[in-house]
Amino acid sequence: MESTQYDPVPQKSPATDDKSLDVESLTNTSTDTREKWGKEIEFLLSCIALSVGLGNVWRFPFVALENGGGAFVIPYIIVLMLIGRPIYYMEVVIGQFSSRGCIKAFDMVPIMKGIAVGQVYATALATTYYACVMGLTIMYLLSSFMNPLPWSYCREDWGSNCIDSVSAGSNLTSVGNMSSAEIYFKKIVLRESDNLDNGIGGLNWDMVGCLALAWIIIGCILIKGIRSSGKASYFLALFPYMVMGILLIRALTLPGSLDGIIYFLRPQWKELLNPKVWFAAITQMFFSLAICFGTLVMYASFNNFRKQVYRDVIIITSVDSFTSILSGCIIFGILGNLAHETGAEDISSVVKGGPGLAFISYPEAIAKFKYMPQEFAILFFSMLLVLGIGSNIGMVSCVITVIKDKFKNIPHWRLSAGASIMGFLCGLVYMTPGGQFILNLVDFYGCCFIAIILAIAQLIAVSWMYGVKRLCRDITFMFGMKTGLYWRICWAVVTPGLMALVLFYSLIEYQPLTYKGNEYPALYYYIGWSMWAIGILQLPIWACYVVYKQRGSTLKEKILAATVPTSNWGPLEPNLLREYIKYNSPDEIRPKNSGVLYYIYDNIFN
Repeated sequence: MESTQYDPVPQKSPATDDKSLDVESLTNTSTDTREKWGKEIEFLLSCIALSVGLGNVWRFPFVALENGGGAFVIPYIIVLMLIGRPIYYMEVVIGQFSSRGCIKAFDMVPIMKGIAVGQVYATALATTYYACVMGLTIMYLLSSFMNPLPWSYCREDWGSNCIDSVSAGSNLTSVGNMSSAEIYFKKIVLRESDNLDNGIGGLNWDMVGCLALAWIIIGCILIKGIRSSGKASYFLALFPYMVMGILLIRALTLPGSLDGIIYFLRPQWKELLNPKVWFAAITQMFFSLAICFGTLVMYASFNNFRKQVYRDVIIITSVDSFTSILSGCIIFGILGNLAHETGAEDISSVVKGGPGLAFISYPEAIAKFKYMPQEFAILFFSMLLVLGIGSNIGMVSCVITVIKDKFKNIPHWRLSAGASIMGFLCGLVYMTPGGQFILNLVDFYGCCFIAIILAIAQLIAVSWMYGVKRLCRDITFMFGMKTGLYWRICWAVVTPGLMALVLFYSLIEYQPLTYKGNEYPALYYYIGWSMWAIGILQLPIWACYVVYKQRGSTLKEKILAATVPTSNWGPLEPNLLREYIKYNSPDEIRPKNSGVLYYIYDNIFN
């Protein structure tokens, strides 16, 4: 191992080398105030409402079924320990330590600020189509008050191949036949077109009204910032579990339900050797916990500086995984009953993937309930709506907080109203016959593909450029406790390495995006790649801008100046910032000419 020399790292940005660092001037000018949660438990409940969303109800059960059933839980838990929980803890620590939104939090590594800008961009895109799904849920919720349920029977103009969901039996599995629940979803709710050859079509005004209602709900909850959303978190986080308890009891009392649950949980051990299963586990965990989208940094920024969040992180990540498995048992318990009622030999024949699981398979099963089908439909879609609201509140808050951090004098209600109006207008594109095609396009190119790349860049910025060692010193300053070896190893090596493998695998397996087997016209692929480019190019664009703004006589000096924290990096509260600067002064050092291996060793073990 090479010998190591140490150069003190000055407590100022190289951009200010021509000035002496005046600690008092830094702390005296740090007059920003930050809203705080009304009660500490509101942070925990808000994070649960954010992470536990629609994906837990319909995406996890279907992904698990496709990737080994019960055996999928094993890689899922391993991925939780090696990727999900370490990143979650890292983001919460950064947000609480800095009391800044996700963009200003990158004062820790200014040259990488484009990561946060790209994440906010992806989050903003996600809010538009997430509200669209909320609109679908509102449509079904309102329809659930009708007697009979409107998806339980066929209309004359639906053709002879339509089978009433309320009475469908083995004839439903015949080739060419479709249940009334499936036709209702496609023809009445979505009015879906078969392709985009003739464009996306005109607006579905029924769905436009539901979308408007969804954004009105979001705007009202956010009108006073975290003071109002924090209070709403009690209901948003707890109500779904009350409904899940009722639905689980109901599912277990139905004939055939245990067959469905066993089908869902039965391990297919050979799938553990399939890299696709591990890839599915990582991507499901990544998006289920809402990590690397800026939302967790934002929520944690409203915490008290000394709040012990370690326990909260363990609770939130465990609750999220438990909810996914619980939802799978409920869904497949009821689908087991659907297979029993229809005489299907294989439960997979009644399972619809993605949103179809929530808007076709489940409504079809409810239509067959002999007792209180309306009541159970209302409960189920109320639960979906609350889950959607909880997640979308966090995403919209992230975007609003970024604007609020920059323009502090704008009243919060104006930001909330403006975000709701913009979200509604952008969401109109999904309220067309081709809307689901566009949703699928935005989800892949505008969110998923961007998020994975920026997540890797974030891990490099925090773990390698800012440094695990320094991050752990910040944690010691904030909590008064040392960071365990498990966290250090994950942050420095394991988590970035696994995320890089995910990206590498996704690039190898990349196929042109399709929707229900239909390819997009060339124009839409160009639009998709343009959305992706806008998000990813934030990284080099902001890097160039930050370097340009630095002071220095050479490009090398400017780049080095842009890679160290800004002079006022640290806690937002002046007295804490003064303490932090003094805390770092005696031994804040960085190895010089020590090699990569020593750097990793130093960050993990020292």
